[in-house]
Amino acid sequence: MTVDAHHHVWDLAVRDQDWITGPELRPLRRDFTMTDLAPQARAAGVDRTVLVQTVTVPEETPEFLALAEEHELIAGVVGWVDLTRPDIADELARLSGLPGGRHLKGIRHQVQAEPDPQWLLRADVRRGLAAVAAAGLVYDLVVVHHQLPACARAAAGHPGLTFVLDHLGKPPIASGRLEPWATAVRALAALPNTVCKLSGMVTEADLAAWTPDDLRPYADVALEAFGPRRLMYGSDWPVCTLAADYSDVLTTARGLTAALSEPERVEIFEGTATRVYGL
Repeated sequence: MTVDAHHHVWDLAVRDQDWITGPELRPLRRDFTMTDLAPQARAAGVDRTVLVQTVTVPEETPEFLALAEEHELIAGVVGWVDLTRPDIADELARLSGLPGGRHLKGIRHQVQAEPDPQWLLRADVRRGLAAVAAAGLVYDLVVVHHQLPACARAAAGHPGLTFVLDHLGKPPIASGRLEPWATAVRALAALPNTVCKLSGMVTEADLAAWTPDDLRPYADVALEAFGPRRLMYGSDWPVCTLAADYSDVLTTARGLTAALSEPERVEIFEGTATRVYGL
């Protein structure tokens, strides 16, 4: 079985994706739906997926939960709530009680867009993270690499909450630099309540000219730091289509992990996501 632990969908007739700006992202300015994804996933041998939030709009999470109830392929949803709202515990309980609420597995916020590099350490955010933990959910981290030190401090402050680092913390692959990203990732991985997604690499590389060798040093750091039992595969579809199609992303990830044993590869492509998200 193969699990794709990170993908998105959107319908521009329902809601604009206001983050899609500029000529580089223009190919994403169209609808991407489960009707588009499902045949590609099945053809690639993907059996289950995790649908992840795209915008900080309260209505999106209930829509995603209903979508998961409708599509067998979606085994889990990482949604969005305002971590700073005083009634966050009630809101998480409400979402879990909605149609498809059993598919709610985690919460994510666009921390990468927050101007405060210490946003995760604010008192009101820490209170929200505690509520996510109490609800039995995990917290996905979508950050850029200079925010990784704050991620480590947040994870250290909430040992009962599992933090899932999306896209390896967006290392500067196109530049070829490993530091200071590698040191920061290792510091985060030293905390036992952290997990990492082997995802999003092709769009941090040169979109038009990347090769697997460009990605390998970053994948190797993540593998060494987290180990296979704390690393999970994700396509980041459809964002990945800026650089590669769905099947090519999976093939590349399998190539980057080809030196591992079969049990280790099973962890990355099925076991970790299944265990961490309770799929």
